[in-house]
Amino acid sequence: MAEQTTKARRALLSVSDKAGLMEFAQGLAAQGFEIISTGGTATALAKAGLNVLNISDVTGFPEMLEGRVKTLHPAVHGGLLADRAKPDHLAAIEAHGIQPIDLVCVNLYPFAATVAKPNVALEDAIENIDIGGPAMIRSAAKNHSGVMVVVNPDDYTPLLEEMAANGGTVSLATRRQLAAKAYAHTGQYDAYISQWLNQRFAKEEGNDTPDFPQELALGYRKAQDCRYGENPHQRAAFYVQPGVTEPCVANAKQLHGKELSFNNIYDLNAALETAKEFSEEAQPCAVIIKHTNPCGVALGDTLAEAFLKARLGDTISAFGGILAVTRPIDVATAEEITGKNTFFEAIIAPGYEAEAIPILTERKKWGANLRLLELGDLKGWRANAAATGADYKRVTGGILVQTPDHIVVTADDFKVVTERTPTQDEIEELLFAWKVMRHVKSNAIVFTKNRQVLGVGAGQMNRVRSVRLAVEQAGEEAKGAVMASDAFFPFPDGPEAAAKAGITAIIQPGGSVKDQETIEVANRNGIAMVFTGVRHFLH
Repeated sequence: MAEQTTKARRALLSVSDKAGLMEFAQGLAAQGFEIISTGGTATALAKAGLNVLNISDVTGFPEMLEGRVKTLHPAVHGGLLADRAKPDHLAAIEAHGIQPIDLVCVNLYPFAATVAKPNVALEDAIENIDIGGPAMIRSAAKNHSGVMVVVNPDDYTPLLEEMAANGGTVSLATRRQLAAKAYAHTGQYDAYISQWLNQRFAKEEGNDTPDFPQELALGYRKAQDCRYGENPHQRAAFYVQPGVTEPCVANAKQLHGKELSFNNIYDLNAALETAKEFSEEAQPCAVIIKHTNPCGVALGDTLAEAFLKARLGDTISAFGGILAVTRPIDVATAEEITGKNTFFEAIIAPGYEAEAIPILTERKKWGANLRLLELGDLKGWRANAAATGADYKRVTGGILVQTPDHIVVTADDFKVVTERTPTQDEIEELLFAWKVMRHVKSNAIVFTKNRQVLGVGAGQMNRVRSVRLAVEQAGEEAKGAVMASDAFFPFPDGPEAAAKAGITAIIQPGGSVKDQETIEVANRNGIAMVFTGVRHFLH
């Protein structure tokens, strides 16, 4: 396709986000563009002193149906879609009195911002689905050899600069880049609408989660480029879903430190999702994550105590980890964090006392780079009560989609299968261990005592190896502790190893053909064991 170098003469501007609009329009006017606009955009430009041709003067029709119809007209789309390289196209639009439109600047109705509002009415959401905007964007992008299409305010200044340097023209390469961005913009917009409507309609029909659609649309937007991926030779970026209100890494505010890396973001998510399990507890909770696995989790009478207990769960693994807490970080906790031989990559918390921030960022040489993230109050956002979206796992050539693992297990769900029934304190400890265990990679084993993680076995190919790792880490502290397992024991060797270490109670799903042998091991050692009937594999 031959590169088009004809100077642009008409620009159609119709935007919801008016950031940078006035300067862009003034720059276009200086380049000799006639400005066409619609509704509120036309009003704003006119108030700024620009000469604006109203869209109704172009189409010969007034805006109709409360603004639903204003640009859906041959005078607009004929001017956008006419191929400048085809004389018959140009003759056709001339015969109908249609002038070419050489630049389209459109961004869309704020659907994501609308549906993020609490208790948004379906009617309000529907009214914020843009129709004319995507149609103009797609028409301009299709005909990008002759039409420039701009959907992102970040492109305003570079585009004007290229025009100024090249006599009012831009290269075909620039037009192609803008066209690709335009289709990504409309694709993301439509995908998010599809996701939201599926979820909304499912809820109105009494379903917590929608059915899996035949065609999967993913509506995400880039939040940042990462310096690299899991390894330095890999490129990476972080994409977020618009409109999410649940406290999460995607909408956390970074207060201090270096830019988040790919691994930081992944580990921060693991830390926060574990912490959410305990956001409704009367006691504060501290969670330390290393390579997405909890290596320390504890409750305490104070946040400082919770942190110290969490760190003591595995002081070696805690070094270079990620810390998440369920209460604002106070001075006492900041003192403990910086007073130990521990280095953290990042901390995510509901907030920070003003006096705590300089302690964290100035006391240690690593403080200048320490990433501090702020979330706001976590109460009301317990992980297993805040099922949003779906869980995705990529495979080569495809993607697996599942509902989130947010099932709630309470003491009422326990089935006691041993001669000894767990005490009330053991029941509470078993629930604590169970909540932690669901965030550990399979095969997952967790030992806890006094609401403190003492030993973890994660990611092993056999379950008894995970038990032995947890025993090794817990050491003598395993005596009097409880054990949680994410799946049943295929053989009694795991419980036997735990019994030798001094475990007093076990929580597991049950369901193995060897369950009776495992029960007999527990009975011989005076261990109380409960089945939940729920498995929590985390691959």
